[in-house]
Amino acid sequence: MAVTSRRAGAGGGDVTAMALPSAGRSKQDIREKVWEHLEASGLAEFPRPVRGRIPNFKARKTLLVPTPRLRTGLFNRIVPPPGATKEMLRRCATSQGVRDYSVPVGLDGKARVDLVVVGSVAVSEKGWRIGKGEGYADMEYAMMVSMGAVQEDTPVVTIVHDCQVLDIAEELLGDHDLTVDYILTPTRTIQTNCKRPKPQGIMWHKVSSEMLGKIPILKTLRCREKQAGKDVTLQDEHPALADTNRAAISDKKVMPANPQPRAAPGSAPVREPHVESNPGNPKSEGSDPITAVYVGNLPGSLRVSQLKSALRELQVAPVALKWQGAQHRAFLDYRDQGAALRAVSCLQGLSLGGNALRVELARSQRNKGQGEINSHK
Repeated sequence: MAVTSRRAGAGGGDVTAMALPSAGRSKQDIREKVWEHLEASGLAEFPRPVRGRIPNFKARKTLLVPTPRLRTGLFNRIVPPPGATKEMLRRCATSQGVRDYSVPVGLDGKARVDLVVVGSVAVSEKGWRIGKGEGYADMEYAMMVSMGAVQEDTPVVTIVHDCQVLDIAEELLGDHDLTVDYILTPTRTIQTNCKRPKPQGIMWHKVSSEMLGKIPILKTLRCREKQAGKDVTLQDEHPALADTNRAAISDKKVMPANPQPRAAPGSAPVREPHVESNPGNPKSEGSDPITAVYVGNLPGSLRVSQLKSALRELQVAPVALKWQGAQHRAFLDYRDQGAALRAVSCLQGLSLGGNALRVELARSQRNKGQGEINSHK
């Protein structure tokens, strides 16, 4: 799925139409006036000057693409380099280009989506769509609704081959399934005039705990909707399923007394982090010891702001972050071991910039400033 969003700023906002009375003007008069306006306003793009050409003008839309399997959030905003050529723009639209030329957009990004483009395995002329069966496109749309990024009249388009346009029985569709308004094929443009309602938000009773664990941003949305007073009971939390799952759930909740953190496979044993007393630091003397989490395998192109954004999205923001981008790692300080362990759990399997992060409790030494760093060299 890809979406286009309104973009503010120079060359990106709504521009009032140029006043140009047609009476008494020739075609060439109109051309000259348009060329002059595009040049004077700075809207014209390469090649310049624009006179004598079909104008290229500055983009009015921003391309947003969903993060793979929603691992690190919902959207990434494509940011082509200045003066990007057509070839570079094509590269930006690839999976590698998304990693190299995009920035994450959080739930508070206030994106307004004008057009949604979604992939399909099959689609009917009535607008009924079948995806690849994992439900990510339906979930992405539902999340955009919850964010206020799409409205009821936001058009949804799919691009398929003619052979993928089939008759689909309506009974195959669920109330969570996304329908489409337009179908583009190599030979046709089909307006479906679909009357079937699109999802009006996340249907939590169809979301499993397993899916919630796979899509960290869902946890944040669920928390927000719960605070807003909405019913966010999950599929396997409903009373009908409670008895079936209670035994398995209770087994998983049995924890040994005074649990100790485990080191990652192949690493040295984890020791309780040591924090030296600092009378000027309210987090040290007289408070719980700080527990540090090591985050490694950070991509060289990653910015500290992007890591912070991902941590906020997952609701595991630390009290302090020690950034060591040159060494492709960072250390996250948490007020207690429980918060640190929750962060490790949430960050396991997270991918940023195409790299799967290595996350574990940091192994500390008593020498301040060197212990954690030396133990992860």
